[in-house]
Amino acid sequence: MPLGILIIRMSNKEEAGSRRSRVLFYLHVSFQMLSVLLATVGAAMSLKKFENSFDNSHQRLGLALYAAILVQAFIGFFRPHRGKKERSYWYLIHWILGTLVSLVGMINIYTGLKAYHKRTLKSTSLWTILFTAQVSFIAFLYLFQDKLEYLKRQGVIIRGSNDHSSSLVSSNPHNNIIPQTHDQDLKDLLPTTCGKTNALSNLFD
Repeated sequence: MPLGILIIRMSNKEEAGSRRSRVLFYLHVSFQMLSVLLATVGAAMSLKKFENSFDNSHQRLGLALYAAILVQAFIGFFRPHRGKKERSYWYLIHWILGTLVSLVGMINIYTGLKAYHKRTLKSTSLWTILFTAQVSFIAFLYLFQDKLEYLKRQGVIIRGSNDHSSSLVSSNPHNNIIPQTHDQDLKDLLPTTCGKTNALSNLFD
């Protein structure tokens, strides 16, 4: 389910209706349907193989989580078309519930490992470390997605400013007259004039 979230976040940056946008959307749907299927298999195995008195946090949390997964899947199949008033409300509910299901699902895996250790007295340290590494990697990708476009823009500005800087040095031996024909990006990077020669605003601008 977290992979499905990462994929749909990628599609949001694509042009609506484009081929890439559609491919990412159907990948999102496929991952989410697979997550529902795996959760159903896990619930069935739990009912068949273990006692289900729901006297511990893992079982109670798992039951609530499975119900939320089914609700989320139901909501996903009945999404309004873009442009409709209900779309914004649907998106908010779908986003909040999907995020909560993913976070609670991760927490429930930790409680499951703890319950398994308590029941069998077998060490779960390796599984805990591996799952923590997986969660950390997914969290990194989630945060990196927000900064990717920003990083791309920074690269363009830096390259552009370097190109302009070299041309200014070669065409302006005194380095105190700035031509008026360079791009807006470089203008934004230059300090602005101020009434005070030592004003801090020049530095921070």
